[in-house]
Amino acid sequence: MAAAGKGAQPALLKPTPNQEEAARYIAQYLLQNHYRKVPVNDSLAQQIFNRYLDNLDNNRSYFTAPEVEKLRQEVGVHLDDDFVSGNPARGFAIYNLFLKRAREKMVYMKSSLQTAQFDFSAPETLELERSKTAPWPADQAGLHELWRKELKYQYLSMKYSGEKGKNIRTELLKSFDNRIKIFNQQKPEDAFQAYMLAVTSSFDPHTDYFSPDEFENFQIDMSRSLEGIGAKLQMENEYTVVNEIIPGGPAFKSNRLKKGDKIVGVGQGDKGEIIDVIGWRINDVVKKIRGPKGTVVRLKVLPASQAGKGPARIIRLVRATVDLQEQAAQKKIIYKNGRKIGVIVLPSFYLDFEGERQQKQNYTSTTKDVTRIINELKRENVEGIIVDLRENGGGSLEEAVNVTGLFTGKGPVVQVSNALGGKMVLRDENYPMLYSGPLVVLVNRYSASASEIFAAAIQDYGRGLVVGDRTFGKGTVQSIVTIQRPFSMFMKQSDLGQLKLTIAKFYRISGGSTQHIGVLPDIVLPSLIDPEVVGEDTYTSSLPWTTVSRTPYLPSGTVSREEIASLKKQFASQSARNKLYQSYLADLATLNRIRQRKSVSLQEKSFEAENKALKEIQDRWGDANIETGKKKKTDFILQQAAGVLNDLVALKARPAIPAAVPAARPAVRQVVPVR
Repeated sequence: MAAAGKGAQPALLKPTPNQEEAARYIAQYLLQNHYRKVPVNDSLAQQIFNRYLDNLDNNRSYFTAPEVEKLRQEVGVHLDDDFVSGNPARGFAIYNLFLKRAREKMVYMKSSLQTAQFDFSAPETLELERSKTAPWPADQAGLHELWRKELKYQYLSMKYSGEKGKNIRTELLKSFDNRIKIFNQQKPEDAFQAYMLAVTSSFDPHTDYFSPDEFENFQIDMSRSLEGIGAKLQMENEYTVVNEIIPGGPAFKSNRLKKGDKIVGVGQGDKGEIIDVIGWRINDVVKKIRGPKGTVVRLKVLPASQAGKGPARIIRLVRATVDLQEQAAQKKIIYKNGRKIGVIVLPSFYLDFEGERQQKQNYTSTTKDVTRIINELKRENVEGIIVDLRENGGGSLEEAVNVTGLFTGKGPVVQVSNALGGKMVLRDENYPMLYSGPLVVLVNRYSASASEIFAAAIQDYGRGLVVGDRTFGKGTVQSIVTIQRPFSMFMKQSDLGQLKLTIAKFYRISGGSTQHIGVLPDIVLPSLIDPEVVGEDTYTSSLPWTTVSRTPYLPSGTVSREEIASLKKQFASQSARNKLYQSYLADLATLNRIRQRKSVSLQEKSFEAENKALKEIQDRWGDANIETGKKKKTDFILQQAAGVLNDLVALKARPAIPAAVPAARPAVRQVVPVR
């Protein structure tokens, strides 16, 4: 097939009959079964249109403003009718225009790279994430000026990415050639997936369509048994993005790959060439990353913590089968001011559903493991317990409810509201309170779903302190639906794909939702995670925070509001005198200033200085749990949480003043007459 710009263009993509049929069923399922009841009108048409263009052209570097307005008037206004009728043809028309412009851009970049003499001393900047900050260019000249700056940025990024011995121009040319090849090999499935993503995510960000091939990969990811790196991936715009780090896998153990990171290159072994994978199909990227146990894969990553600023990092991982034992709850003992503190690390809420169903004696369960650990910690006479839920993306709802009961006793844990308005209360009926002592729950922005249910219940019962960052805010429930035709002996039932559909919403027992805002910590320990990139509120279509009626429950009163206020004040006073903590806050402030800038410098000295600052901050604080040679870095945030727990233990150890004896009232003496 001829390359773009040198001969015949690839044929225009058209939807297949199967895709047209699937689109009709997708519309029916969404309108009838989705939790959010979305009216089909001009507003929905514009939502689909805007979301589709943002997905295809997030940086507004392919289309011009007049083109977008023409598409809006001629195509966008009809997308609500197309949605109901299951007609994706106009979606394909937009995708074909995107491919045409994308080829033109790569040809321009190649030509410019071969002739350009870059001036890296000029005080130029490039706006990043232009969908939030800038309009589409006014004309073709505006596009070309934007492409010129992007080329300078890519050159600098590759120069400071840490890849040694590379000829930058040669590598960039190979990347552009590869991108042209990908654009020329697009199939109807690629256009259909892109358009359906805009449709489904207009209902909410966790509703998605899987083609038959994609669903096969989804099932492999869910089984968590394939040899690889232990990460679930998804497509966002042209990037392969880390959607979940699976506990027990190589990525989890390394603590370097994070949710939201963009994978832009993949290399095999320690010396294999890192191949640019921007614009690749997700299935093809997954095939590159998977491989035999014990082999090395190198990932070139744009870290989510840097908000797209700064060059890529190279992460080396050794492929392995996800170790279920590594997923299990683990115990630590740490000391703070002479006090022995127990830590329960919970990477996920896991359950061997099949083993439980068959009533096997030793089936895997979070509740069983946490029960064992609590008993061990009690025998070791710890003075308090930290439940570490950082990076815990959720898991089994049943296990989250049962584990909560180990700390709160029997009673309600979470409310679930379905699409029809029905509500049920999930409660722990089987597990009495096993631990009633001082408790801290440590969370961060990656703590989601079942983790938020546990943390919210501990907070509502007044059973302990929630410490750390605001949690993710995923308070919705999804179900996988197979798109099926009416029965036919001549057709397979599953060849239209599957739909992941949001069907319910979680609510705290106090009535508020965990959706959108997450769980707010009692004492804030800010992490390096960028809240503008990670979290439910970063999605434009996320369901809102709402409330339902409170369900009856009896707070334990272990930690009162007054005690929380006192501990908060004490933490602020101590941290103000803590030089290490103040140094951490200063670095975090620097990181946030870099993140909040809407543009990146194309002046090499400034670019290099900013990159150096980002790297130093990451080295100091970012990989707190990684072993470097024989020296293990201190988990700084865990130590701060231990300090809060230490203060809670000390507060509870103070003698209580009897409430029945008012201090201001003098005692009444009984006078006995002398006879």
